[in-house]
Amino acid sequence: MSAVDVLLPARAVFHPVVDLDTGSVVAVETHAGPSGAPPAGTRVDPAAEDLRRAVEAARAAAGLGTPLPLQIGLRADSLTHGDAFLAELHHGLGETGRRPQEVIICVTGGFHPSQRPAVSGALRGLRRAGYLVGLAGVGAAYAPLDLLVDGAPYLAKLDPELARRTGGDPRRSALVTALVDLAHRLGAHVLAPGLATEDQVLNVRELGVRLVQGPALAPPEWRPGMPITVPVAAEESGRPDRAVPDLGPRVSEFTLPAVTMPHTATADAVLNALNAETGTTSVVLVDERQRPRATVDRTRFLLRLSGAYGHALHAHKPAARLADPPRLVPRTVPAVAALRAAGREGDRVYDDLVVVDEHGRCLGIVRVSDLIRGLSP
Repeated sequence: MSAVDVLLPARAVFHPVVDLDTGSVVAVETHAGPSGAPPAGTRVDPAAEDLRRAVEAARAAAGLGTPLPLQIGLRADSLTHGDAFLAELHHGLGETGRRPQEVIICVTGGFHPSQRPAVSGALRGLRRAGYLVGLAGVGAAYAPLDLLVDGAPYLAKLDPELARRTGGDPRRSALVTALVDLAHRLGAHVLAPGLATEDQVLNVRELGVRLVQGPALAPPEWRPGMPITVPVAAEESGRPDRAVPDLGPRVSEFTLPAVTMPHTATADAVLNALNAETGTTSVVLVDERQRPRATVDRTRFLLRLSGAYGHALHAHKPAARLADPPRLVPRTVPAVAALRAAGREGDRVYDDLVVVDEHGRCLGIVRVSDLIRGLSP
């Protein structure tokens, strides 16, 4: 019996990761609560409990059927347990039906300087396996700032208290602004969690933060598919001089998590994924190595299925028949170059771009509308 199976399952909770630029949910944070009392005489190892909660959270999300990427937390100390821990984590998450590129492993808590090599090695191992990596508590956790360089995270998650206290505090605002600029230069996204009021959301947005979480956006009982609330400044529409956050020159800074499915998926499976999340603009069909094989554009796909006999003709056949070749862009490409490349395809100008790493693996998508807004003077 593995460490994951020893403890009793616990109720999971879910929080949407909201993109303020589009007002849509782009990922789902999920975590399981503490387990019940273990059997008498059973010693609960903290790393084993951490592992159980991560896998249990992914299992709970699988039961909801959301196609959005999952954000799952792990303590930095757990990562120091080496390859055996990572192998059991990979096996447990794989049993839930999630592929690595569909999971953001967000590392929480600080660690002792002597643990730095083990933590850095674990982050490299997670990236090699295809997982997206996040660092939580940025700005307050007891971890060296240069881990943002060595760890090459996809996501930099601010300390919740720091994010909440930016309004009316020039020093904390300056710190968040600096962290946003640093993250953008390193090709990472910034997420502000724990935002409880509309003002807090608007404050971090003014500082250039695009991804947010918290009670201000969704109630505690929120589940994927339920509505969210996106605060809008009352004066926003009447301020032509409103500053546009400097998102930087690289396409990686515009990248959002992609909804991916195996390239063998049926049209009916893709339809279910699109119906589950109305904000999903495309589905990337990937091979066993997580390399994009095709892209399903939401609008064209739904039009084909809604036509006469469309569902009957296509539902149980491969969705790839209704897909297009993916428009691939390396993550290091300048955003301007990506926008120009998108404009060369007259019939697919606004199709999502698929961002890939140096191995050709899918890292996410870029919406052309985001590039236009971000690069407009």
